Amino acid sequence: MTEKLLQFIWQKQYFNNQQLKTVDGNAIQIVKPGNLNLNQGPDFLNASIKINNIVLVGNIEVHINASDWLLHHHSSDENYNNIILHIVWQNDTQIFDKNNILIATIELQSIVPKVLLEKYNALMLAKNLLPCASFLPALSIIGWLSWKERLATERLLLKSENVLNIFKTTNNNWEETFWQMLAYNFGLKLNADLFKQVAQSISVNILGKHKNQIHQLEAMLFGQANLLQSNMSNSYGQMLYKEYLFLQKKYSLQKTTIQPMFLRMRPANFPTIRLAQLAMLIHQSSHLFSKIKEQKNVAELRKLFAVVANDFWNTHYTIEEEAANNEPKYLGKQMINGIIINTELSLTLLFL
Repeated sequence: MTEKLLQFIWQKQYFNNQQLKTVDGNAIQIVKPGNLNLNQGPDFLNASIKINNIVLVGNIEVHINASDWLLHHHSSDENYNNIILHIVWQNDTQIFDKNNILIATIELQSIVPKVLLEKYNALMLAKNLLPCASFLPALSIIGWLSWKERLATERLLLKSENVLNIFKTTNNNWEETFWQMLAYNFGLKLNADLFKQVAQSISVNILGKHKNQIHQLEAMLFGQANLLQSNMSNSYGQMLYKEYLFLQKKYSLQKTTIQPMFLRMRPANFPTIRLAQLAMLIHQSSHLFSKIKEQKNVAELRKLFAVVANDFWNTHYTIEEEAANNEPKYLGKQMINGIIINTELSLTLLFL
C-alpha cells in the first residue's frame, strides 16, 4: 500500500461505503470527498461529511498509518487546523487536534475490495511501456475532435456560470464582479481561492479611496491574505503591518480563512509577488473595467496590464527574505494573456 494509491481510492470512493462508520463507531456519510491537493497542506480540500446528522465542511488528510500524523508534525502546522476527517489504511493510534479533540477517522483496510489491490499490483509489475494500454479504447479522428469540442464548450459554460454566480453575490455589480475575477486569476491555481476571498473582503470603493497610496494598497492586500504579522523582521514589513492595523480597524476588515501557498512554486509566482503586482495595477489604473471594455484589440489590453511591482520587490520575493538577485518584478506576457483570457473574455461572453 502507498499513500498515492490510498489517495486514489479515496478520491474515486473505491470502497464499501454502505453503513460507513468512523473507528469510534459514529455513523458517517461522505457528502463531498474534496479536491485532491498536490501542493502544500492537506491531501483533500473543501470536503464535506455528515457525522450523526451533523454536516462538517473542511479538509481531509490521508495516511497509511494514523501515527504518520504525528511523524509529520501536523498538529503544529496551521494548514491542518481545519481537518474534519482522517483517512488511514491502519488505525494504529488515536489522533487529537490542537484543541485535544479526537479527529474523526475512517480505516479503509477492511472495506477496500481485494480485486482492486490485485489489479493495481498487476499494473505496477507489468513490463509493458504503457501497462494500461490494453484498457484504453481506440477513438476515431471524428470521435477525438468531438470530444475536444465538447470539453471546450463545457469549460466555457462553466466559466460563464462562475461569472454569473459572482455577479449575483455582488448584487449585480459588474465592477465588483470584475475585481473578484481579476484577483482570482492573479492567484493562479494554488492561491486563487485565497485571492478571491481577499477581493471579497475589500470592496472596489475602499480600493478607490487608497489607490494613490501603493503602500496602503499593499498593506490591505497582504494583511487580508494573512501575510503580515506583528513580529516582521524588517522596516518595510513593520510599516505595512502598522498601515494594515489602521485600515483594518477603519473598515472593519475580516481576515480570510485560507493560508497562502508557497511550496513547489516558482518564486515569480509567489503570492507576495502577485499581490504586489495586483496592488500596482490598482495604483496605476482608474476605472479599469470601463477602460478594458473600450479597448479595440488584444495589444491595447496587454498594455493596460503591463505593470511592475514597486522597487522593494526588486530585491525580494517575500517580505522578509532578501533575494540573491536584483531585478524588477514585471507581470509577464504569459500571465497577462492568462488574465485576459480568464477575466476579460469570460465577462465578454456574457455580453454577447
